[in-house]
Amino acid sequence: MTLSTSDVAMLAERLDQAALERRAIAKITNEFPDMGWDDAYRIQDALKARIEARGADCRLLFKAGLTSRAKMVQMGVSEPVFGFLKPDGQVGNGGTTPATAYIHPRVEAEIAVRLKRPLKGPGCHVGDVLAAIDEVMVALEIIDSRYENFNFDLKSVIADNTSAAGWVLGEPVRFRPGMDLAHCGIVMRINDAIVSTVAGSAVLGHPAVPVAMLANLLAAQDREIPAGALILTGGASAACAVKAGDRVDLAIQGMGALSVHFN
Repeated sequence: MTLSTSDVAMLAERLDQAALERRAIAKITNEFPDMGWDDAYRIQDALKARIEARGADCRLLFKAGLTSRAKMVQMGVSEPVFGFLKPDGQVGNGGTTPATAYIHPRVEAEIAVRLKRPLKGPGCHVGDVLAAIDEVMVALEIIDSRYENFNFDLKSVIADNTSAAGWVLGEPVRFRPGMDLAHCGIVMRINDAIVSTVAGSAVLGHPAVPVAMLANLLAAQDREIPAGALILTGGASAACAVKAGDRVDLAIQGMGALSVHFN
């Protein structure tokens, strides 16, 4: 099924309003069960256009989702999904964000990369990505599905910009040859209790893999990941629910640490 242009616009407005009003809605495939994969990304693109029409510049802000093998098997897919970050979603390292700014927030540990040169597929591979990385950063993504009870299917979550909400970055570290992004240890704590210990390889075997996949996906639209782009490479940890009063600390071997408070 291919959705009409008016249906795409209507669903993008519905998701946009749900985020602005911090109001959970039923997943959109309840109403459009036969919508296609292309429809889901069309809705996401229309949502992005609405956000940029309000003055946001999302051109250099990308994110990957469903990047752990366990999540992909659970959802019955063979590739991750992709979305964009909103500039006003960034929370400063060591800063505070209201829990009431989200519907039902959860946090994921991630590795972020910034590119010094563009990446374009088809045929983009890990070696191309590593040669293009300028900086790496500890990153925490605050995800916040707009759907009731955090209940969604893959097409609905793509349309909802892969549950993107907030994000926190540590200090940038210059990427150098030999830096091992696959085997760096990642430890996330909530209120001093360790909630996740993983390695960078939890992200599809290597965090550069989803970046290459993104470049190849964009190539089908004759687009590229531009120089200067920031990419959150996807959750290495399970998503953990947070609430007012929680403090989250994240450290990645060789990259440093960050923290954020929810009030």
